[in-house]
Amino acid sequence: MPAAYIIVDMLITDPEQYKQYMAVAPAAVAAAGGEYLVRGGRFEALEGQWQPSRIAMLRFPSYETAKAFYDGEMYQTARSKRLGATEFFNMVLVEGVAAPI
Repeated sequence: MPAAYIIVDMLITDPEQYKQYMAVAPAAVAAAGGEYLVRGGRFEALEGQWQPSRIAMLRFPSYETAKAFYDGEMYQTARSKRLGATEFFNMVLVEGVAAPI
């Protein structure tokens, strides 16, 4: 079963409010078997017109576990703490490729 990834592009407008989200979101990720691969850091657009603001990427054991994380009570609580902290918070869930045998 291939891993799944959640990719986020966000623009934080209220860093103090966002800290409340980050105080609880990592525990929700870990409880669902996920891990952060990217959380901020430097980047550059190599092709195309996409100019992201801040990128985060998380890995989960499967598409189903990632979806369960997003729909779960722990992350719903975290999301409520993020309200008003970002201008936008775009999130996509994508299934990875199966490892070669």
